[in-house]
Amino acid sequence: MTSRTILIVDDDDDLRGTLVEQLSLYEEFDVLQESTAAKGVAAARGGLIDLLIMDVGLPDMDGREAVKILRKGGYKAPIIMLTGHDTDSDTILGLEAGANDYVTKPFRFAVLLARIRAQLRQHEQSEDATFSVGPYTFKPSQKLLLDPRGGKVRLTEKEASIIKYLYRADQKVVTRDVLLEEVWG
Repeated sequence: MTSRTILIVDDDDDLRGTLVEQLSLYEEFDVLQESTAAKGVAAARGGLIDLLIMDVGLPDMDGREAVKILRKGGYKAPIIMLTGHDTDSDTILGLEAGANDYVTKPFRFAVLLARIRAQLRQHEQSEDATFSVGPYTFKPSQKLLLDPRGGKVRLTEKEASIIKYLYRADQKVVTRDVLLEEVWG
């Protein structure tokens, strides 16, 4: 399975450490961590992050402001905000800042995990999705493969559909007949 990179930005060392430890138990995730909004924004901009978990109460900046900065800069990956406040106005402010989901502390890890997976599934279906395929970055909505040196390979609709189907099949064997049926109907 292709692992997804999750960035956790929270100043609570214990919570952040626990989340990193718990998510790292699942082979589907690579987990990165930062303790301030500035470092989190820099890491999100600098790498291929599939999902960002951002705390609201960070020491250097409100997490919602950090989310606004990322979204204004074109950041497309899903963002889940964590907060100790559970009022409707807090939730509204977080979602309007650009978060995709809002989780109130304390929370059950299983619930957060389900929300992470749901956000990743939803994003994978969106026009903004990008996938790592071997050394390439695949942008299905643009029908484009980018190589590590920045070279571009334009794909036909069928080529893009084949890559997308094989990617979603994970590492399972896909027969020619199944691929023909799925791509050509």
